[in-house]
Amino acid sequence: MKFSEFEKIISPKRMRKYVIACGGNTRKAMTLYRLNLRLSQEIFTVISCFEVALRNAIDRELTNHWGDNWLRDFIHPNGIFYNNNRVERSRRNIDKSYRDLMHSGLYSHSKLLAEMEFGFWKYMFSNLQYRLSGRLLLRAFINKPRSTPQHNYDNTYIFKELDYINNLRNRIAHHEPVCFDANDNIDTFYVMSRYNKMIKLFSWLGIDSKDLLYGLDHVKQVCAEIDLFKA
Repeated sequence: MKFSEFEKIISPKRMRKYVIACGGNTRKAMTLYRLNLRLSQEIFTVISCFEVALRNAIDRELTNHWGDNWLRDFIHPNGIFYNNNRVERSRRNIDKSYRDLMHSGLYSHSKLLAEMEFGFWKYMFSNLQYRLSGRLLLRAFINKPRSTPQHNYDNTYIFKELDYINNLRNRIAHHEPVCFDANDNIDTFYVMSRYNKMIKLFSWLGIDSKDLLYGLDHVKQVCAEIDLFKA
């Protein structure tokens, strides 16, 4: 495809940073754009697997403590999220999904879990929600290092790590490039740093990420291809 046609489809504004980053070489700019899409696909696959693993680990801990329908029960009268303005966003998300599932006749605890987005699970580690849910969720990270005076691996630490991953997820969902640094230079550090956080948290959850992601994870390979475009 000619660059003029490619640019018309993708938009000149979107392609501009690729062209600049490639020193005006439009052929390389198109290749870099495609590689960025590949990297987005690859890292999103890893994020999706991590999200499912995290969700299920949280569910196991809270089911053991709060019962088989804990997520629904959290928003019902006497539930820990019921009528609590400080967790209104989480309560509203659960309530909407619960009502939609009930209306369709498809409610089950597992379906309700699946309706919650990554940001919901992240906020389960916020100070308030972590406390309200019983201060249990760090138990899911069975291989987490012990905290030291220098490094505190508490719920706030986990929240921040999940926030980094969630921000990357949102960038991809909004079709923003992930192959540049803050100054629009070609750089894969942003993706690789988040990727490494997920690999670490997989390990802390007691999951062998190499086995889980076998045949699925090509993040490092695509990053290496992109790094070749650096001036």
